[in-house]
Amino acid sequence: MSEMAIDIGPGGNGPPSPRANPDLIGHEAQERLLLETLLDSGRMAHAWLINGPRGIGKATLAYRFARYLLASGAAGGKGPGLFGNMLPMAGDDGLFVDPDSPVFNRVAASSHADLLSIERTENDRGKLRTEIVVNDIRSIASFLNLTAAEGGWRVVVIDSADEMNRNAANAVLKVLEEPPDYALLLLVSHNPGLLLPTIRSRCRPLALSPLSNDAVTTMLRRNFLDLSQADAALLAHLADGSIGRAIDLAGEGGLEIYRELISLLKTLPELDAVRLHDFGSRLAKTGADQAFRTGTELLTWWLGRLIRTLCATNAVGGPALDEAERAEFTRLGRAATLDRWFQVWEKITRLLARTSSANLDRKQVVLNVLLALEDTVRR
Repeated sequence: MSEMAIDIGPGGNGPPSPRANPDLIGHEAQERLLLETLLDSGRMAHAWLINGPRGIGKATLAYRFARYLLASGAAGGKGPGLFGNMLPMAGDDGLFVDPDSPVFNRVAASSHADLLSIERTENDRGKLRTEIVVNDIRSIASFLNLTAAEGGWRVVVIDSADEMNRNAANAVLKVLEEPPDYALLLLVSHNPGLLLPTIRSRCRPLALSPLSNDAVTTMLRRNFLDLSQADAALLAHLADGSIGRAIDLAGEGGLEIYRELISLLKTLPELDAVRLHDFGSRLAKTGADQAFRTGTELLTWWLGRLIRTLCATNAVGGPALDEAERAEFTRLGRAATLDRWFQVWEKITRLLARTSSANLDRKQVVLNVLLALEDTVRR
């Protein structure tokens, strides 16, 4: 599907939720570590902090591990669970559990008696809260102190731990200080620096890295059957190793917005006035809140990429560039110094940060941002 928003809503194609996703790509080493810790020693850290950038598969790994433990029913060598030992205990398939198994289906349906998932809940008005509150956490202690319904582990997944408010975090800390036997907490974190140091110190960290572009492309093609190879590769490029971000961009029409933006930027230092106003109108029209966010995020991503490339000109590192990007960034690097690009980046990010709080005219904001780039190149 070229240059169109991809249907990822009900009835559309797309990947399953983390709790129902049987596939994990790009984190084989972390999966192997979890398996070896379980099989080699027979003892597990009571809490793991699974951390890394958004959208790279942290929650998918957490539920994959939870399913494996729940399907084995073998906490502390207790033996097979209610449905028997269905696992490849030699570890040939990692933490894989057959999607047709009863355990897999009950985890996917949020109906497994020995799994508790903690996420943001709705408030009294039916709106999703912006944080995980203490009432969401209070059920953990009583849940973990119950005897496992199927004779094995009791597992809690918190997704994401970053969203806990102070009271909720303190409640989790109490559980971490005195964990019961055969209980496991899996904390998913996009930014562990936001967590209490005492929480971090009581968890074994498991860091996940951004996925390769090839891995993101593979997952996109697997889950979006009508997505072309070229579009999947571009989404992977824009997502910086996050399959979650790639999926969001696909659903938000990010491909078309990005291509239109790049086509416009290539006319610098003489922006096409008609196309400039058309682009501004598209992002600012009524009901286009998401298009505005996507367009401005892509523009700041592009500008940051340009700056990182210019910083790395005489050093090792910098983003990997394709031939077209390299040529364009070289042209713009010759047109303005690094200091000037930094200045315009600061100006643009300040302006965009004020857009919502000051209720600024969105079309004028888009025009001002692009004209600031034009002025930088013209000087």
